Amino acid sequence: MLELMDKNELVKILDDWNFWNKKLDTGIARKIYLDKLKKALPSEQVKVIIGARRSGKSYIMRQFAWHLIEKENVNKDNILMVNFEDPRFAELDTKLLDRLFEAYLEHRSPRGKIYLFLDEIQEVPRWEKWVRAAQELKKADMIISGSNAKLLSGELATVLTGRHLDITVMPLSLREFLDFKGLGAGNAAEIIKNEIRINSLLEEFMRFGSFPLVVLGQEREKILLSYFDDVVNRDLVRRYKIRKTEEIKKLIKFYMSNISSPVTFTSSGKFLGISAQSAERFSAYLEASYLTFFVKRFSFKFKEQEKSPRKVYAIDTGLANIAGFQFSPNRGKLAENAVFLELKRKAHSNPRMEIYYWKSLAGEEVDFVIKEDASINQLIQVCWDARNAQTKNRETKSLVKAMAEFESDNGIIITGNYKNEEIVNGKKIKYIPLGEWLLASC
Repeated sequence: MLELMDKNELVKILDDWNFWNKKLDTGIARKIYLDKLKKALPSEQVKVIIGARRSGKSYIMRQFAWHLIEKENVNKDNILMVNFEDPRFAELDTKLLDRLFEAYLEHRSPRGKIYLFLDEIQEVPRWEKWVRAAQELKKADMIISGSNAKLLSGELATVLTGRHLDITVMPLSLREFLDFKGLGAGNAAEIIKNEIRINSLLEEFMRFGSFPLVVLGQEREKILLSYFDDVVNRDLVRRYKIRKTEEIKKLIKFYMSNISSPVTFTSSGKFLGISAQSAERFSAYLEASYLTFFVKRFSFKFKEQEKSPRKVYAIDTGLANIAGFQFSPNRGKLAENAVFLELKRKAHSNPRMEIYYWKSLAGEEVDFVIKEDASINQLIQVCWDARNAQTKNRETKSLVKAMAEFESDNGIIITGNYKNEEIVNGKKIKYIPLGEWLLASC
């Protein structure tokens, strides 16, 4: 029980998670997220690092803490890091937060500004009120992390309206993936020089995905399966008190088997033998846990948007491959999922950006409609086998029709390896290989 954990026990745990007496492993720097945290440093808002489990949030926190020590001349004693998934914490509640902070103050006697890193804070019930009180009393500059979108839209937003700054972490982009593989993409000349190696790694990127430990590890399928179990058991079953565990596992597998495809809650429910309402509720849980995402059909009519099928995408192509019912990789679907994830990274940095798909009454479809404010500023089609004339013509025809409807001159078709610019019905179409587009987008 918590009351049996004296301050010496708490200090022993804290010693393991902090830089006080040793240099912790900080991994490979995730520069894009570190730069966001550095930019946010002068702000007194709570810095929130949110994103999928195992996407690298804990290492980013360590990297930022080490930056404070090395570059900002912050004393090690003024930094407290706590990981609430440490199994040695017998019970998690706000009393533990108080005791941990008291034990830290007695143990390290910090002088001046304190930086408090609370990792996987959602594990602590009613944590948000403690964080708000600590912020208002200026006890510390707080950096917190969590693996559930409700951290922002629910608990945190309720008590910290306008007083938090969020940074969403995704699995590695292709450029980060290449860095982790020791092949920095660099400039255009270096990309051309390493084209064969990059294309080989792109295949690996789509097959096994880009969770950091999977990229660096050996038993990649085993790691992915453990991630799947972690998300199901910790972020879904335990958090939402789900009794129908087999149903939600089947739903995940159904979605992972149908990435880049339109789905409805009614059809999903029928397939699994559950109600449409249950399918919709479970789907919301999956999206809040950053496991799947749903993209709506573009329409100027809100009701039509809501009633139309949504396209489903996975947080990671490797996870989709391991959890879905797929006997052989569908490169077209995987490529489209990879494009979606890159667009999602951009949307996290640009709150005005919205992602939709388009479908005509005749059934023509364009994979991505990018809306910013009131304007449609880009249409993107994914066509893996653009060297097949029939496939290319079909996908190009749909894109040109959408460009005409939206009066757009910005049409892109992302391909496996075909590159060109063509004028079709007066519209300029750019055909760009997936690897090149992903690297240019980073």
